[in-house]
Amino acid sequence: MSEELLDALYHIDTHRHLFTNRQLAALRYAEIVTTSARDVDEELWFELQSHFDDAQLVEITSVIALFNFFNRFADALQIMPPEGDHHANKR
Repeated sequence: MSEELLDALYHIDTHRHLFTNRQLAALRYAEIVTTSARDVDEELWFELQSHFDDAQLVEITSVIALFNFFNRFADALQIMPPEGDHHANKR
């Protein structure tokens, strides 16, 4: 992923044009799974199924869950990101 796309994630509302519909669906899914996983509605699920097969959805969900685990673990232990990781402080 390019630096431009990584930076655009922090201002996605104004940079939607940089992402494909497939990417936007995955990003919406990641946000909902992260904030309240039970709120994934049928509309989003059908949209995801139009872009990804079942195996890909399992993989995407696994990656989201794994990174949520890493973030919670690091936050609980107050582990700071390595120096030079300029994206870590934009959360």
